[in-house]
Amino acid sequence: MTTTSTAPEAPTGRPLVHSAADSVTMVRRSLRRMLRYPSMTVLLVGMPVVFLLLFVFVFGGQLGSDMVTATGGTGRSAYLAYVVPGILLVTIAAAVQGTAITVAMDMTSGIIARFRTMDIGRTAVLSGHVIGSLVQTMLSLAVVFGVAVALGFRPHASAVEWIATIGLLALFAYALIWLAVLLGLRAKSVETASNTPMFLTLLPFMGSSFVPADSMPMGLRQFAEYQPFTPVTETLRGLLTGSAIGTGTAVAALAWSVGIAAVCLVAAQHSYSTRTNH
Repeated sequence: MTTTSTAPEAPTGRPLVHSAADSVTMVRRSLRRMLRYPSMTVLLVGMPVVFLLLFVFVFGGQLGSDMVTATGGTGRSAYLAYVVPGILLVTIAAAVQGTAITVAMDMTSGIIARFRTMDIGRTAVLSGHVIGSLVQTMLSLAVVFGVAVALGFRPHASAVEWIATIGLLALFAYALIWLAVLLGLRAKSVETASNTPMFLTLLPFMGSSFVPADSMPMGLRQFAEYQPFTPVTETLRGLLTGSAIGTGTAVAALAWSVGIAAVCLVAAQHSYSTRTNH
């Protein structure tokens, strides 16, 4: 009869202050990995910038010909104001793809087995990924927004609207990051993890991010109206440009963000516990 030995597991019960310290350590690890692989960050930021330049300078004149902003802008400038909120969401979708990859790297490299032998809080590893990715995503959003301003985008938001804009972007990013963490945990390989979140970068194109939903064929229009990116885009657009925001739109944006975050957080924690216990 043969027996197999496994590394002893560290105790799971830890004071809250120690768990918080563990999470800070894991956040620092996540940020250092971001600095160690700057090419990934450049790639994730570069894609939405390319989309912004492409849609504004190649398609903007035609797509913005019938648009008028709240401040009277027309043509390409009107389309720039229209498309920036959608580009910001594309930035989030692109950034979280890197989260799925780094989570899958941890799960397939054996580092988690080493963490199990250490006195580390169970939630610290995933918390480090999430918070580190959120910092990276917000920095990416700042860069893309700066490019938009350089191209001529001029937001018309009050202080309260700015706070609401940043809060909604952070909340939606937090939700998609937990979804990416879940996808990374479920992936069998790093290659799989790099592909599964790609649908998130496609959803903005099938919403109101680049053209109004009412200009789409009926089936696609209905899909656009009821998918999560559309209400978030419309809410951001209203906050940044001063256009009207329907109460239902803002509620739907918050409901989608909170719902995705809650479901994916619970599912990710369960998946992580299941995988690390086997």
